[in-house]
Amino acid sequence: MSQTSPQHAPSSAPQASSREADAAAPTDALLALAAERGRAKNLPYHGALTPAEAWALHATGAARLVDVRTEPEWTYVGRVEGSLRVEWRAHGEQQPNPRFIETLGERVPRDVPVMMLCRSGVRSHAAAELATRSGWTVAMNVLEGFEGDLDEAGQRGSRGGWRKAGLPWVQS
Repeated sequence: MSQTSPQHAPSSAPQASSREADAAAPTDALLALAAERGRAKNLPYHGALTPAEAWALHATGAARLVDVRTEPEWTYVGRVEGSLRVEWRAHGEQQPNPRFIETLGERVPRDVPVMMLCRSGVRSHAAAELATRSGWTVAMNVLEGFEGDLDEAGQRGSRGGWRKAGLPWVQS
């Protein structure tokens, strides 16, 4: 009976490492692209992502998607499965949620990349800025938001956004 020499012994370690490297390459590229966009726009946080870029990071688990919209928006307009909801402002309130950072900290460690999503990219910009000031090392804004900007008729959904991009979402 022949034995396999140590040089030819099957090993899953190199295969696992190459798979990890393959998965990390697109992740690293997207994080670098977000950072580059952030520098170009002089953003006060790590960077900004298109909805498709955010979906790629969310789908691989490389970053946590945090939906900062209100509960009615989340429930009736739709949401991204697997996203976390941490309201920037409660429905009907004018002031930001005083527990926003506390709640975010309970759900996402400060060393885990976070992507903030709102209706059009405005509240999520503020949320990414506050997260950065509060110690998140990689906080990003999802440009265009879930519904995009208003069109000429004053409606959302035809000018950018997560849903317009055809990315996965669900509705209650």
